[in-house]
Amino acid sequence: MKFQELKNIAHILRGRTIETSHKAEVPHLGSCLSCIDILVALYWHILRIDPKRPDQEERDRFILSKGHGAPALFQVLAMKGFFDESLLQSFN
Repeated sequence: MKFQELKNIAHILRGRTIETSHKAEVPHLGSCLSCIDILVALYWHILRIDPKRPDQEERDRFILSKGHGAPALFQVLAMKGFFDESLLQSFN
């Protein structure tokens, strides 16, 4: 995947994260936005994951220790197909 494509994905995710966080009144928006580029690089370029096979033994595992960045991670996981994006409407 080309750099510009990853940049576009990150841009979309920032918008979605801002929108969801605003609706849910999440106060730590800076923490979410500061990790989006890293999450995009990991989930679109580095991690060996398959949302259709989440129990795959040889998959990579990712732990986000930056708890205030969770809304950004949820957006990434939804976009990658781990769960339906409509679930984010009930976030909070």
